[in-house]
Amino acid sequence: MVIGVLALQGDFDAHRRRLEELGAAVVLVKKPEQFDEIDGLVIPGGESGTFLKLLGESGFEKLKDFVKAKPTFGTCAGAILLASEVENPEQAGLGALDIRIRRNAYGRQIDSSIREGKFLADFNHHLKDDKSPAEAPLEMVFIRAPKIVRLGEGVEVLATEGADPVVVRQGNAMAATFHPELSDDPRVHQAFLHLVANGKQS
Repeated sequence: MVIGVLALQGDFDAHRRRLEELGAAVVLVKKPEQFDEIDGLVIPGGESGTFLKLLGESGFEKLKDFVKAKPTFGTCAGAILLASEVENPEQAGLGALDIRIRRNAYGRQIDSSIREGKFLADFNHHLKDDKSPAEAPLEMVFIRAPKIVRLGEGVEVLATEGADPVVVRQGNAMAATFHPELSDDPRVHQAFLHLVANGKQS
């Protein structure tokens, strides 16, 4: 499996390290033509409006085509880009996930926090390993994090923090509102690699 990490901004290197630890080959994607070389894509955190500027119109269209065809995982700002509706303020998105997401819902940088959530039971069977059993609480690092405020039909909730959905999936698209690359727990990235592997088999 070759996984691309969009390397325009954000902590893309932390995603690269985690994916390589899990056995994936990783390409840092800086040009739209690199989308043709990869089986799945991670869109890291950062500032979603800046992503749109750096991608440019043709890069955004190429990304849109990729997201329709192949597995894509967005974290924090990446989750905002994948949403069909964005508020606070409104913003264009890729529409890969039928969700409404509110930017900076937890406050400013100073309000960043580490919280504890959980993977939902029916998603645990293929994530079990000796280091982090599926039932273990999931550490979540929230930095200027968005919040999912509406779930459309067909959107599966994979993990929650309190009553809030924080990892969701619909078809080939997956999003986390926190930064799994900043935690020692590999299960969120494992879940994405499982999604990519299933896509390659079908």
